[in-house]
Amino acid sequence: MIQGLPDSSPISTGFWEWKPKLTVYYERSGTENSKAPAVLFLPGFGVGTFHYEKQLRDLGRDHKVWTMGFLGQGMSLPCEDPAPSSIAGDQSEDTFWGFGQDSQPWAEELVYSVDLWQNQVQHFIEEVIREPVYIVGNSLGGFVALYFAASCPHLVKGVTLLNATPFWGFFPNPATSPRLSKIFPWAGTFPLPSFVRKLTEAVWQKISDPRSIHDILKQVYADHSTNVDKVFSRIVEITQHPAAAASFASIMFAPRGQISFQEAISRCQSQGVPISLMYGREDPWVRPIWGIKVKQQVPEAPYYEISPAGHCPHDEVPEVINYLLRGWLKNLESEGSIDLPFLEEPSYAEHGVSRELEFIREGSRKSVSVRLYGSKISLWSQLSSFLNTRASNSRVVSR
Repeated sequence: MIQGLPDSSPISTGFWEWKPKLTVYYERSGTENSKAPAVLFLPGFGVGTFHYEKQLRDLGRDHKVWTMGFLGQGMSLPCEDPAPSSIAGDQSEDTFWGFGQDSQPWAEELVYSVDLWQNQVQHFIEEVIREPVYIVGNSLGGFVALYFAASCPHLVKGVTLLNATPFWGFFPNPATSPRLSKIFPWAGTFPLPSFVRKLTEAVWQKISDPRSIHDILKQVYADHSTNVDKVFSRIVEITQHPAAAASFASIMFAPRGQISFQEAISRCQSQGVPISLMYGREDPWVRPIWGIKVKQQVPEAPYYEISPAGHCPHDEVPEVINYLLRGWLKNLESEGSIDLPFLEEPSYAEHGVSRELEFIREGSRKSVSVRLYGSKISLWSQLSSFLNTRASNSRVVSR
């Protein structure tokens, strides 16, 4: 039996102007815990700081907890049109921002890419948090967290990946592939060209439809009894911002990062940045095999596989994620004198162990299965995880 989800740590909000017209929305809790470690949560694609409310309210009781929205997403969308229309009076309510003739001076080099976001994270830590952090990322946030840790290890005390996407971006990066990048006529800058506008409007109409958003949430949350009403309403609210469509297009056409996911892992390992992994087993997008690949590359990294849980385990089973995070932070802060969760026996580090964790939610008892993989991962373990994931995804889990 582990602790349920308390609602005790208040959340405060703020806006940080990183550069002219580029303002970042953030939330924090527990900042009065002056001697406690700082933890920064990075959200996935299409969501914002609201996706970590359950971590801020709980972990903020004994840590300094921060989260922020990536530029171009959540509440960090621009307040002004980066490329306004030059036609007088062509600013009706349904006009998308970013499709004008010329970009504003502040948006001339703006591209919503992983390089922009990792730079944003660096300056946020240096200028707002002002101390090295433990960084936790889900999906896209996991990719950026790892990328940032590999680039700025002096600002990172450890990285936790929550179903981190193992790749991001489809187009070559000018810094690493200058010749190849010249083949593509557009790389996410403003204003968006006319051919991209037509494509964006068609795609955006479909994916921003509340019915589509509802279907996606149903797909990525394994336990359909999870209340996602607040997440749903906040995502719908984001899609209604006039800058949302063009920001989405910029993200989709932005170049890849300068280093890959695997290269970032290698750099973190060589630079001594601790890594932990906490993955929902029923994720239809980032299957657990990706977590196992990281575990094989970094055998010392604890890898917890949770079921039933999908792509967003921190929101679906926050009680479990918060419990595991607390244990991992205590282990690192105590320099190993406090055992990691599930590692009470030395043999478990090699061979792993499975547990059932129970907790109380809204007066009802719930339980999930958590498997800790050991450093010796056999071919059978990988095949078993793959088959179990396929079987779990083929049925509706409702508890």
